[in-house]
Amino acid sequence: MPILIWRRLRKNWQNWLYRRMKKVHIVIPDLLLPQHLSVYASADLRLPALEKMLARARLASLEAQSLEACLCKRFGVDETAIAPLTLKADGVMPGMAYCLRADPVNISMQRDQSVLQADIGLMAEEAAQLCASLNAHFAVDGLRFIAPHPQRWYLQLDVTPQIHTYPLPQVVGADVHTHLPYGADALRWHSLFNEIQMLFYGHAVNMAREQRGEPVVSAVWLWGGGKLGRVLQQPYARVAGDSELARALAQADGNADLLNAGRGLAEGWADEQGDLLLVYEGLRSALHRANLAEWRSAVQQFEKNYAAPVLAALAAGKIGEITLDVPSESASRRFILARPALWKIWRRPWSLLQYSAKQDTP
Repeated sequence: MPILIWRRLRKNWQNWLYRRMKKVHIVIPDLLLPQHLSVYASADLRLPALEKMLARARLASLEAQSLEACLCKRFGVDETAIAPLTLKADGVMPGMAYCLRADPVNISMQRDQSVLQADIGLMAEEAAQLCASLNAHFAVDGLRFIAPHPQRWYLQLDVTPQIHTYPLPQVVGADVHTHLPYGADALRWHSLFNEIQMLFYGHAVNMAREQRGEPVVSAVWLWGGGKLGRVLQQPYARVAGDSELARALAQADGNADLLNAGRGLAEGWADEQGDLLLVYEGLRSALHRANLAEWRSAVQQFEKNYAAPVLAALAAGKIGEITLDVPSESASRRFILARPALWKIWRRPWSLLQYSAKQDTP
């Protein structure tokens, strides 16, 4: 009996200790691809740290959701009001105006669909010229466009529009016309969308890009509208990775430090106090460009810059637990790895291809 009591006390003490230790929360969309893509993208990939992390972790329930919904929920923010937060992070105070993201996009005809592509490699001067044309054309309508970043444009309004929009990352590669704004003011905003397309058609910036063989700016995609409010939660002391939304949420109230955005973890990160959020969008960006070779390179960079040092910190006792979320609008997955589980050597690592095959099995 005394031995059983001692074991229970020791287990309770260990559980208390691990709860008190720093935790790392990783969010990495598009890590587990559908099998028909994974056969090509994941073939022969060797990712020892990531594979060990997934193999020794326990699976937990996680609702199907987009990356945007996942992050906004963690910070207690309305996911429809992303624009004012990212505008503030881009160095412009939104004030009291209603703000929409108005990101430059390319639209091309593929069979019978108008397919949207984003991240089209604009230069700052090109963005400034296109925004100047928008402001000149729509000044009488009270629309104000700004481009503090070549890929992130914004539209500020004095009156809140009665529309609902689709986040840009959910529309990339999809048919534009099934994702246009909806709601009481939808027809007005559909007309605006078409008017911008006509304004950009034959624009000097686009003519020059076309001559260079670069994708033109066909339109702007409106999404993430709202007014600046408070971030209700700041659950992390530090934020790392390459996600501009995660950085914007962390900066909103200035309570979280940013670590080497997109360049791996800074030396000594594991010795700092407080939990860490690590969001890596490199895989999603590669898929949006339909580039599986880039996806392979991105997951290898994740292995080297993030997975390996985080797993090493867990093994060294500098952190107590890793949570790895793979958000998806169809089937999200969560892996939780506590330090004692590292000793479960009978759990043999799987390749990413094997995980993909399992998730595609009915």
